[in-house]
Amino acid sequence: MEKFGIIGAMELEIETLKKQMLLRNTVQKAGMEFFEGSLNGTEVVIVRCGIGKVNAALCVQILADLFRVTHIINTGVAGSLNASLDIGDILISKDALHHDVDVTIFGYAPGEVPQLHTLSFAADERMASQAVSSCEKVNAGIHAMIGRVVSGDQFISNKEVKDRLISQFHGDCAEMEGAAIAHAAYLNKIPFVIIRAISDKADESAEMDYPTFERETAKHSANLVADMLKYL
Repeated sequence: MEKFGIIGAMELEIETLKKQMLLRNTVQKAGMEFFEGSLNGTEVVIVRCGIGKVNAALCVQILADLFRVTHIINTGVAGSLNASLDIGDILISKDALHHDVDVTIFGYAPGEVPQLHTLSFAADERMASQAVSSCEKVNAGIHAMIGRVVSGDQFISNKEVKDRLISQFHGDCAEMEGAAIAHAAYLNKIPFVIIRAISDKADESAEMDYPTFERETAKHSANLVADMLKYL
């Protein structure tokens, strides 16, 4: 039986989905609360993992070991690295990578984790395609595209850093959990997709834009996820 783990870093990224689900059980583990039940006829476990890559990776491992999830969806917000992604638009992962990993002194590419034999972690194509279709259905007028998520343990709010993430990693959006979720899903052989509503431009305006738009844009991402489950 298919069971979807749905992860958000912050409560506002999952609160809409929790209100819609039929809750059967809650489990507390590693400072996280896992809500188990069904949503639109699909078995789900919804959880707020907390901010940052360690929290995100730990959350995936618990979902794999304790709940035996078969798929993972990560929903939330991000800063845009692509000029065609405006605030309110949605980026759906083609792949994800760590922008703050640097072992280049030993011949690895920037962002590459040693001994994994891959630079980026590829999202499930079927899940990504359905995310685009669901966005077009439930978020009228909102632009969605498939692209690369780049992650690090820092909030990007500097144009110089933003430009480096674009030129060095070809990122389309920057945030703080996606690559860790993708990395852990890859190691556990769990298909995944990352969905990011754009809350800011990842430059000097981000400090003002992020708190202004985060809640509204997070709801767009959650609406998309709820619809996806009907077809996956």
